[in-house]
Amino acid sequence: MSAKRNGLIGGALGVLAAGAGAVLVADRRIGQKRRSGQDAQDAFAPLPADRSGFVQASDGVSLYYEQVGPLDAPLTVVFAHGFCLTHETFVGQERALIERFGPRVRLIAYDQRSHGRSDRSDREHATIDQLGADLHAVLEAVAPDGPLVLVGHSMGGMTIMALADAHPELFGSDGRVAGVLLADTSTGKMAAVTLGFPAALAKLRGPLFPLLLGGARRGSGVVERGRARMTDVAWVFVKRLSFGPDVDPGLVEFVTATIGRTSVDVVADFYPALMNHDKLAALDRLIDSPVVIVCGEDDVVTPPEHSAAIAAALPHALLVTVPRAGHMAMMEYPAAVDEPLADLVDAALPRERRTRSSA
Repeated sequence: MSAKRNGLIGGALGVLAAGAGAVLVADRRIGQKRRSGQDAQDAFAPLPADRSGFVQASDGVSLYYEQVGPLDAPLTVVFAHGFCLTHETFVGQERALIERFGPRVRLIAYDQRSHGRSDRSDREHATIDQLGADLHAVLEAVAPDGPLVLVGHSMGGMTIMALADAHPELFGSDGRVAGVLLADTSTGKMAAVTLGFPAALAKLRGPLFPLLLGGARRGSGVVERGRARMTDVAWVFVKRLSFGPDVDPGLVEFVTATIGRTSVDVVADFYPALMNHDKLAALDRLIDSPVVIVCGEDDVVTPPEHSAAIAAALPHALLVTVPRAGHMAMMEYPAAVDEPLADLVDAALPRERRTRSSA
């Protein structure tokens, strides 16, 4: 790497370190605030899977999935998680649906490529359109028939938009998708998001982040070792970027650990796709589908105006704003998401089966 490039990266790291230092000063009791996260680990422990396995994507990448519920359930709910997370993100919603609907629903949660137990993707296929194709492969392999409800958080919501763009036949009054929940997501313009940083620092993100990530990819071993020693800084950034003001520190610890298992190479591979994401036009495919849009009032990653833009494009959709929640609203305030999701699932159940089960 050239001396000039080293200097630029060093300067950029200095700016970001200064920002991190300011955040740490503002949260100076960090040592007291961090907890083991055991309560969160118990609350978000995965449901015992009835079936699990791998689906092969179009480029050969193996995608890990888990299923809960009978194969002949009248409705299947499929969950697509966000960036740097895993299928376990939705375990609270899965528990709520099983408790309310029992064997009337089958739940499928899978790990996006390069996340969790799924195979690592090459950089060329680290795109939102490929994620949409991956979701289609999962549906074709393990849920080829019957009505569906799709649930996507953040990048998972973008995945559903990409699926709708490529396979409009699945949506609308004649399609298999009987409901969609989009949580803390966006149709695009992610490069303009400030992440809650001061204006001067936010402006540096565009030119500096790609440079930093490129350098991090080339020196990933050193970066990963550095990440392991920067747990307090990581904890603070996850708290500030992912949650609202009243979050349980144990939940921050849990999510920080989950994010920490995503390598810096994967972050670098997907960053351009997230910044260039633009699926506003794809929302036309969802106009005739029941849609619930959920956003945290204090989300700085995909701010509420991004959800408002989705709602404006889908005038019949229900927009749910969760007070004092951040980007992880479904984990931070699960009941606020469980209720509209359950209503969406109840409406999507085939009527004769729903009537019979309630008799």
